[in-house]
Amino acid sequence: MTTTSYVVVDGLRTRVRVHGDGTPLLLIGGVWSQVELWDDVLPYLEGFRTITFDPPGIGATELSRRPLTAGGLAGFAAGVLDAVGVERAHVLGVSLGGLVAQAMARSHPDRVGALVLVSTGYGLPGVPGRPDVLLRFARPRAYADPDELERSAGRIFGGRLRDDPGLVRRWHLRPAADLRSYVYRLAGVAGFTSLPWLHRLDCPTLVVHGDDDPIVPLANARVVACLVPGARLEVIRGGGHLVLLDSVREVLPTITEFLTHLHPRPRTARPTTTTRDRGDHP
Repeated sequence: MTTTSYVVVDGLRTRVRVHGDGTPLLLIGGVWSQVELWDDVLPYLEGFRTITFDPPGIGATELSRRPLTAGGLAGFAAGVLDAVGVERAHVLGVSLGGLVAQAMARSHPDRVGALVLVSTGYGLPGVPGRPDVLLRFARPRAYADPDELERSAGRIFGGRLRDDPGLVRRWHLRPAADLRSYVYRLAGVAGFTSLPWLHRLDCPTLVVHGDDDPIVPLANARVVACLVPGARLEVIRGGGHLVLLDSVREVLPTITEFLTHLHPRPRTARPTTTTRDRGDHP
């Protein structure tokens, strides 16, 4: 069962979609993510009550009066849980959403059961992606023209899109509607760093990253996994920045297995690392 509704979060009319039954799982997407981005993912999340939303200024959600930092976006995400009557949920964040998920685990620890961080890092001073790729990634017009997006998808996102760039057409990667919304959205990553407090996060954490991510190099994920106590790192060989989407059949079983078989981990536990080829399953 899927329900789409409009609720008020921090004074903003916000589009929220709730799908399925079971353990609550909040999904936080990347820079231009709308709820439709998760359409290919939801079938693999049986047993979870997934909660997705359009962030401020994206899709059908109103723009905030001022830019929201990653911390502000974490508070907004907690407000989404309030709006659907969920006290505590696992949180899966992708790219920018991964930074927001980290901030949420820090500032609202009682709301977060476990963390899944996909294609994300720790902010500043992270290992940067290729400058030419980052410029293409941040340019709104790259997403406005489907033909141009397909031509550059492999170079921007890496992974499976290098061989099959047409896949990008089925995903809802849409830029902000206007310049103000665009600037506000990018402000979510400006100046953010989780380095000083990652070692204090106290929830089970899975880090998933492809080894062919031109936007957020794998080294960033390794740092996150090393600093979060007891974190587990899954490296997907040949996976790009959109590994959650272009290799959904391979990545989602790893995520659901992790969330289904959670157990307490001592804060002194060392990180574990697994490398998988696309096509491997747990």
